[in-house]
Amino acid sequence: MTALVINADGSIAGFQDKVQLDPSEEGIYKSGSERRVFQAGPLTFGVAICHEGWRYPETVRWAARRGAQAVFHPHFSEAEPGSYRPTTFADPANTFHEKAILCRAAENTCYYASVNCASPGSPTTSAVVRPDGTLLSYQPYGEEGLLIADIDIEAATGLLAARCKTASYDRLMG
Repeated sequence: MTALVINADGSIAGFQDKVQLDPSEEGIYKSGSERRVFQAGPLTFGVAICHEGWRYPETVRWAARRGAQAVFHPHFSEAEPGSYRPTTFADPANTFHEKAILCRAAENTCYYASVNCASPGSPTTSAVVRPDGTLLSYQPYGEEGLLIADIDIEAATGLLAARCKTASYDRLMG
């Protein structure tokens, strides 16, 4: 699984491969081996793909420690038969997934933009979260559209990501 990043002029900025696979994907896909950050005008950003953005907070921390003011999180979550159908963002009765994106932003002091498809009954939706972990905006569940949010990149300091002081973390994440 790979995310393609395209520059404003239509040229290819690069790719981010999914590095942390879900256990159910290991026999189907080959994981990538490295992470990177991208530049779009004054914005530095990273990409955490699906499962790795939910279950591996270090994927977001890696980007924030390298100057990313935002991390984009493309994912695909569709409704399972008989599953809970949320109507409000981060509903306590829903799974942990939307609460996790609030955490990814707050624990790294960066914006987090999670992007899902608009399928009927989907358990997650597209949303943008501020660096303090509060919701900036979200797309109504199951409604097709383009979510646009104005962000203040100066607010995305990466302060909390930069304060991680474990030597083993730095060796692990490079």
